[in-house]
Amino acid sequence: MIDKETIEKYNVPGPRYTSYPTVPFWKEKNLNFHHWSRLLGAIQTTNNHTDISLYIHLPFCESLCTFCGCHKYITKNHNKESAYIDSVLKEWKLYQEHLPFSPKIKELHLGGGTPTFFHPNEIKRLVEGIFSMVNGKIEPCELSFEAHPGTTSDEHLSILHQIGFRRVSFGIQDYDEKVQHAIHRIQSFQEVAAIHQKAIKNGYTVNHDLVYGLPFQTLNGFKNTINKTIRLRPSRIALYSYAHVPWIKGTGQRGYDDNDLPKDLEKRAIYEMAFSMLLEAGYISIGMDHFALPDDALSKAFVNGTMSRNFMGYTTQSTPYMIGLGMSAISDIWGAFAQNDKNITSYQKQIDNGIIPVFRGHILSELELEIRQYIQDLMCNFETTFRNDSNFQVIHQEIKEKLQGLITDGLVEISEDKVKSTTKGRPFIRNICMAFDQDLKSEIVNTNLFSKTI
Repeated sequence: MIDKETIEKYNVPGPRYTSYPTVPFWKEKNLNFHHWSRLLGAIQTTNNHTDISLYIHLPFCESLCTFCGCHKYITKNHNKESAYIDSVLKEWKLYQEHLPFSPKIKELHLGGGTPTFFHPNEIKRLVEGIFSMVNGKIEPCELSFEAHPGTTSDEHLSILHQIGFRRVSFGIQDYDEKVQHAIHRIQSFQEVAAIHQKAIKNGYTVNHDLVYGLPFQTLNGFKNTINKTIRLRPSRIALYSYAHVPWIKGTGQRGYDDNDLPKDLEKRAIYEMAFSMLLEAGYISIGMDHFALPDDALSKAFVNGTMSRNFMGYTTQSTPYMIGLGMSAISDIWGAFAQNDKNITSYQKQIDNGIIPVFRGHILSELELEIRQYIQDLMCNFETTFRNDSNFQVIHQEIKEKLQGLITDGLVEISEDKVKSTTKGRPFIRNICMAFDQDLKSEIVNTNLFSKTI
């Protein structure tokens, strides 16, 4: 159990580091299609093709879940599906025209929103259309999708498996009825168990997403959720900390009072209880917030030191580039980021006009590329090693000085040029990364940019 003083000291607003620099500090606030297309065309490859990851954002949801921080479009009008799929396929065609290589898709993930809002035949049309522009058929790669247990049908599981999907992530959050009503996400354990078993029977590896720190959540209530999760034994579990940022996400996160949320120490106790139960059940703790059974590919990648992290989270695929398609999706070509328009009407209009609808981004400096690798190492492996490069010696020394407090508190160890989180320090990995973050050097950083680290 982490002591109260340490939690209070380090429970401060901080980034989640799905990228570095983090989105609030991106400098290309008005990045446009012409600028982005030049950056794409300047990608240097050693072969006539290269590996990429592909993320497709399917934003539609029939109802609003009040805990959600994703970009979504609430509607019950399923007639919107076809036009949106058309737009995503047109966007992918535009990328084919501007990428200077023939991409080999190593992983494809459907996120949302609610991907299972879409009819399975529309998803099939989307995926087959994506691969038809690459080599005419769905090549071997890891295909996965996020799913709402209440909107996932037998037809979804059957048709998506036929076209190559082998992993599904069900959004569970919590089984407590009071919590479910507060976050507007009602689904019984019996309903989840039924679709979970159907997915297994259809040949899927199943992930469950849980969230701690939600309104009205209690230690005993979440213990019940963890027990039920262990009974189903998903291959992977994402145990996310609820990011309460209503000043960013607007009315969606104001369906309950701040006083309804578990306080810092209680929230940490909920996590540590879940952590202990999952490890006792045979799961391996991976990275910041994931758990997996020992025979799962993510566990093996973590043990082997080959796990990676991108805007989709932790992944076994270490690809140099990630292309994001759809409203609000983010692309990453390692030296630069770009995000699509977050307004669905504007997104589709630009696509119809032959424009990749990016609206902001960031081009990384040499120093930012250096820091990015250190933070990537820490988030994936809990350690990193400073490069022996004279250009960055002053920065390295500044970082070491910022780490001194973490060292004193037993959260970090430094041996020569290796920085390593201690076991005690792993829950504070975001804080450790913050010591490397050059954008947080200023004392005037707006603390409302981020959720708290613990």
